[in-house]
Amino acid sequence: MINSVVTIKGYRLLNKIYDGSRTLVYRGIRESDLKPIVIKLLKNEHPDFSELLRFRHQYNITINLDLPGIVKPLSLEPYHHGFALVMEDYGAVSLQDYTQQTSLNLLQFLEISIELTKTLEGLYAHQIIHKDIKPANILIDPETLKVKLIDFSIASVLPHEFQIPQNPNVLEGTLAYMSPEQTGRMNRGIDYRCDFYSLGVTFYELLTGQLPYISNDPMELVHCHLAKQATPPIKLNPVIPQVINDIIMKLM
Repeated sequence: MINSVVTIKGYRLLNKIYDGSRTLVYRGIRESDLKPIVIKLLKNEHPDFSELLRFRHQYNITINLDLPGIVKPLSLEPYHHGFALVMEDYGAVSLQDYTQQTSLNLLQFLEISIELTKTLEGLYAHQIIHKDIKPANILIDPETLKVKLIDFSIASVLPHEFQIPQNPNVLEGTLAYMSPEQTGRMNRGIDYRCDFYSLGVTFYELLTGQLPYISNDPMELVHCHLAKQATPPIKLNPVIPQVINDIIMKLM
């Protein structure tokens, strides 16, 4: 595990904002120009080759993307036996954390959903699929409600790839939001539709306050994505217009 005192030459870290199973994220400033930044580190002090490859991949796949809807990487710095990914900081929080404290009204939801859809459109214009769309990987500015995607560590370049069947506990992505194709249990390649499925699950959760499929059993979740139809969100939240309900069900 990374030492509790983190020092990276050229940067001053201010506070830890995320402590996950694999990564740590800090807010700080770049000392050369006092620019606010966010730094992401691998939690494992001695990462294996696959961890290093994935960490570097998220930098390589986004550094040349000029899209307003993604968090722009600034540099990839060496840090101990791994890397430190330096990104722009615009004072945002995860959409997951934001919606736990603040409810979105329908107009706010529509504005956010349109922005996210435009961002996915921009990614596909560059032949990129994200493969892990979920509220935790969407940042929102609490003041302007502008949203941006983060974490391209498992993103892929089209035209497509095939996902072979694996144990649900080791699949890439987040099972609760995962498209049937990503489970590896369908004879289909992974393409842009996988992100739209996950976007539909995200919209469902934003409007109803719950996921379409809830289970602690990974195999049961896989079965739900493959074979079950979710309860229409309008039945859980009657305020949802029928057309929005239909779009979400179509996405999923």
